[in-house]
Amino acid sequence: MKTIIIYNSQTGFTKQYAEWLAEDLQCRLVPYSQKEEIDFSQYDAVVFGSWCHAGMIKKIKWFRKNLPALKGKKKAVFVVGANPMGNQEIEASLKGNFSEEEKVEVFYLQGGLRYEKMGASSRMMMKMFSSMVAKKKNKSPEEEEMARMIGQSYDISDRRFIRPVAAYLKGQQD
Repeated sequence: MKTIIIYNSQTGFTKQYAEWLAEDLQCRLVPYSQKEEIDFSQYDAVVFGSWCHAGMIKKIKWFRKNLPALKGKKKAVFVVGANPMGNQEIEASLKGNFSEEEKVEVFYLQGGLRYEKMGASSRMMMKMFSSMVAKKKNKSPEEEEMARMIGQSYDISDRRFIRPVAAYLKGQQD
């Protein structure tokens, strides 16, 4: 199966996952900035990788706009965020970007935060959110953990998290 991965990365986590996946699948890897050079007719599977912020997948409108050209192809989206994997609310929210008829598999992969690589507005928003969570009285254990984590840069990415994405693209069950 001839596969292409297009990725949009702000702080490097999505790029790292895209590189790992491309290496595992032995396929073409294209940064989002070069998306106009892609001829989708050459591929059997198309993967879009991006990051999310406040439940929104960055640059997803571009991928959605191209769905008609991807009819009959295997389609996957992997989304990288700062939350640990397994959060059902996040995964349901991300999958809600596509209808069942569009047949797009969506995967959430945990990445982390790299304040030093964020744009000024993203960094400012995260610092404000971090301060708000830290100042909250009577935090739940989950809120305590969140306050600890988002107060600084951290990396919770791991190559093994691409396994379900690769298995889907290879037509295997995980």
